[in-house]
Amino acid sequence: MNEIFKHVPLYRYLSFCNETGLERTVLDCGAGGDSPSLGLFAQYGYSTYGIEFDPIAIAQAQAYEQERGLQLNIERGDMRNLPFADESFSFVYSYNSIFHMRKDEVSQSLQEMIRTLKPGGLLFVNFLTVNDFRCGEGPHLGDHQYEQFDDDQPVIHSYYTASEADPLFGNMEVLFKEDRTLERIYEGERIRQGFVDYIVKK
Repeated sequence: MNEIFKHVPLYRYLSFCNETGLERTVLDCGAGGDSPSLGLFAQYGYSTYGIEFDPIAIAQAQAYEQERGLQLNIERGDMRNLPFADESFSFVYSYNSIFHMRKDEVSQSLQEMIRTLKPGGLLFVNFLTVNDFRCGEGPHLGDHQYEQFDDDQPVIHSYYTASEADPLFGNMEVLFKEDRTLERIYEGERIRQGFVDYIVKK
């Protein structure tokens, strides 16, 4: 029986990927954690690769792999300087990760992701939006960029308007875009989160 993942938007991306007929190679930029989403792609026969900056998140992903007998190929790396050749992957994505840096670094990371994507390949990326409940919290670094805390560690969060990220994709074809605001219970409190998701074709 296949495992059900909480990474709901990635199911839509997976559906787009399955329809292309391209070789099933996928790179996740920000691939660590105790429920790595590359496990979803592995279930569908994809050759998976991932980079992750945080050693703790890598260790969590490795424990997940060992428990399930998987080889997801997650290594330490920085999405601002990907250790892969041009046009290496049919599919590249970053889910709930790329916005943990300043906007100039986000742009740099996207260019790296596009560089490693094959012609005709699909890129998925999502951004926090200014509708998120945390937008405005913490020291303001300008342009809706804030220093905030995740798990007691200082982390940059960059927030975007609904169309702000559009120019970052250059001449790529936008196949799907969704500006969404959701409410959920987190640690006993109702929170509001804002995201804008893109699936684009090179």
